[in-house]
Amino acid sequence: MLYAIYCKDKPNHLQTRLDNRSAHVEYLKQFAGQHVCTGPLLSDDGQGMVGSLLVMEFGDRKAAEDFAVNDPYAKAGLFESVTITPFRKVFP
Repeated sequence: MLYAIYCKDKPNHLQTRLDNRSAHVEYLKQFAGQHVCTGPLLSDDGQGMVGSLLVMEFGDRKAAEDFAVNDPYAKAGLFESVTITPFRKVFP
């Protein structure tokens, strides 16, 4: 099943994001075949990163939750909130 994982960064935590980016990217690579769409959420001007959106395939909700909890960004305390929602891809 697909899950959308919507993560909003804590205010003023850009340095936390930058400091943990390489570990986060390496972590994502471990799940390469499961990504449908993954990337940072941007500020209104398109210049700053303010969160993450990942749409990924998991066997069940627990697997999606485990993935989210073990993300280096989450472990570093970057996120103000994380929402995990089942998702159905319609287009394209």
